[in-house]
Order: sequence, then structure tokens, then C-alpha cells
Amino acid sequence: MDTMEVFLSAALPRVFEFCKMVILALIIWFVGKKLIQIGLKLSKKAMERAKLEASVISFLMSVIKILLYAVLLVCITGTVGIETTSLITVLGSVGLTVGLALQGSLSNFAGGVLILVLKPFRVGDYIVANGQEGTVVGIDIFYTKLLTVDNRAVVIPNGALANGCITNVSQEATRRVDLIASVAYESDIQLVKRLLFELASNLEYSFEDEEHPVQVYVNQYASSSIDLGLRFWVKSEDYWTAKWEACEKIKEVFDANGISIPFNQLDVMLKNK
Repeated sequence: MDTMEVFLSAALPRVFEFCKMVILALIIWFVGKKLIQIGLKLSKKAMERAKLEASVISFLMSVIKILLYAVLLVCITGTVGIETTSLITVLGSVGLTVGLALQGSLSNFAGGVLILVLKPFRVGDYIVANGQEGTVVGIDIFYTKLLTVDNRAVVIPNGALANGCITNVSQEATRRVDLIASVAYESDIQLVKRLLFELASNLEYSFEDEEHPVQVYVNQYASSSIDLGLRFWVKSEDYWTAKWEACEKIKEVFDANGISIPFNQLDVMLKNK
């Protein structure tokens, strides 16, 4: 038996064994991937039947997906003969190193958990945060996505949201509209107050009860005007429509009753030398 035959007789079994492990690993990968997809679909349906919020479902689905693929990776490495305990040790060391390098991402992850647990806002709410505002369309593991009124997508890190100030405009069913109407000093204040009160009371979108009264008051004496405040309540979804309509009607009512709205004026005197 020559050298080549000795080499082939020793190498072929190892090659066949390697090919067998590769084929087995591929089979486990494709089967495992299919099972993960089925498991994710079943998990999502179960969460929907449990009537969990869309934001919670999205977050949990992301976490479950990562965990399932991690388990599949461990199964494949064990099949090809790699010691899983050693792999877990290595992954732990790598995880620690990556964690230190990605502290910002971990902060965003923790922020996402806090948002889903404390629920300062939910998918569908209109919020103002970090100098941005819009409707929440998604809460992922690391980021929250807003859609502005002019249809721009804004992505904000969860860490910044969890540690910052958030104004949730949609949380309550009602909102108060606050307006300032300026009139000239010679105006009849009682007449102006009555007109503003009637305007707010008869507005299509406003409503009035003991907890939500219409209020008209003198806000301040400005340099060239008396500023009156007007407060009335509307449903949250009608806020902007009601505010714009009220501003328009205030001008119409003042014009119809001869009430002037002052504006800044500058008197210039010329002296002949």
C-alpha cells in the first residue's frame, strides 16, 4: 500500500464524517428555521387572543425571535461537535465585550422595557418628546417610531424617551382649548366677555358641564390692548379643528359687533430745521 492509499484511507472517513455533520447542520437549520417561524406565528396569535397591546406584542416577538435563534445556533454547534459549554463561555465573554461597547444600545433596550412596563404612551398615541411630536406607530426593542402630521417618519431611541420628558396628548379623552383675544382699551369688556362666552358655548365641537366649564376672563393689560382669555373643552381628536374654527369665528364676531383688534403702531414725527 503506497502513501496515497494510506492517506486516502485515513482521510476519507473524516471527509465523510465532516460532510455528514454539515448536511445534518443544514437540515437542522432549515427545519429549525421553519419551526421558529411556526412558533412565532402561534405566539403572536396567542398574544392577540390574550388582547395584549400592539406595542407589547411587537417587543415580545422581537425578544422571542432572538432567543429561539440563539437556541437553534447552540443546537447546530452541538451537532457539529463543538462543546456547547465552551461555546456558552465564549459567547458570555463576547457578550460582555459587546455590551461594554454598546452601552447606548443597552440603554435603549432598558428604555424599551420601561416604556412597555410603565406605559407612558402606547401605539396610536400622539406624543411630544425630545423636540419631536407625532403619532406612535411602533415601539421596538431599541427605538420608537413616530409619524408626524406631515407624514414624516421620526425614529427616537428608547433610552432618550425613558429618561426625558414626554407629553402624551392622546391619553385623556378631553382637552382644553386656551385662546387669547386682544381688544382695544375703549372696548366694552362686558360685551366682549359675553360674545366670547356665547361663541364657545355654541361651537360645534365644544361641550360644557360642571367639570368642564367655559371660562372667559381678563388675562392682562398689555401696552396697546386688553387681552382676554377664553377656555373651553373639546374631545381630544377635535382639538385642532375646534381651535382653528374658534379663531376664525372670534374675528367674525368682533367685526360684526364693531370691536376692534389693536395692532402695534409706530408714530413718526418729523421736525423741520
